[in-house]
Amino acid sequence: MGVLRTLLLAGSQNRWLRERAPRYRFVRRAVERFIPGETLEAALQAGLTLQEQGIGTVFTYLGENITDAREAEAVAAHYAEVLARIRAWPQPAEVSVKLTQLGLDLDPELCAANLRRILDAAAPHQTVWIDMESSPYVDITLETYRRARAVYPNVGVCLQAYLYRTERDLLSLLPLRPAIRLVKGAYREPPDRAFPRKRDVDANFFALAQRLLGEEARRNGVRAAIATHDRALIRRIAAFAAAVGIPRSETEFQMLYGIQREEQQRLAREGYRMLVLISYGSSWFPWFMRRLAERPANLLFLLRHLLLG
Repeated sequence: MGVLRTLLLAGSQNRWLRERAPRYRFVRRAVERFIPGETLEAALQAGLTLQEQGIGTVFTYLGENITDAREAEAVAAHYAEVLARIRAWPQPAEVSVKLTQLGLDLDPELCAANLRRILDAAAPHQTVWIDMESSPYVDITLETYRRARAVYPNVGVCLQAYLYRTERDLLSLLPLRPAIRLVKGAYREPPDRAFPRKRDVDANFFALAQRLLGEEARRNGVRAAIATHDRALIRRIAAFAAAVGIPRSETEFQMLYGIQREEQQRLAREGYRMLVLISYGSSWFPWFMRRLAERPANLLFLLRHLLLG
């Protein structure tokens, strides 16, 4: 599986594949399992269906590493529109943004201005999540988050369990009363920065989840969003939360659209706070390849889905 993951991550960065693979019908058919459509309207319709099941939603408009200032500003305007359209939804309805899609590679101040535009458009109950990208962006992402958090209480940030540094980063954020979404991580990283073995990533994920749900974090008012599809980890984390007295309604799990649907419904039915991240847009190929690499067993699932219908 390690070789397959490496190949999938390399494919996500391959420009030739990025331009050509989406032209093939079987590739587009495969991605339909994880993306309800390329348009905002398709994403909103999928979100409304989840809302009816008592499941919250986080919308992310796919794209990254934008090198045109006008395009980055258009992305900020798009997110402002999304926030307006989901403001009155009964279950949590939020957005998640990539800083490189807001112009970080062009100018950090342009990126910060675009992020402020999105945050200004958000209602107090709407969290704007800042995605974490590959390791070279971690420091600037956390710096941008800290600056935003000093002004906006409804901004959150993603941390990746496969990076060695993440425990230190988490502890440094606790005094800010942050919202933190914990994920495993899905970028191609060298072994001197990230745990190369899945079992070590899983162990670190559980240790970090315990930190996020522990007494110090709760004392600091941390919102902990545990983002994993691993049912064994979910059971362990749910048991830990119950053991330390956290009600199910305050124990939050997040998953991706189209993955572990029955588990999403079970968690919502049993009273946990359950949110699903819905991705959409035409720039889906790199994202799709990273999702397959994150759990290569998804590739086998997709092959069965394509062959058997």
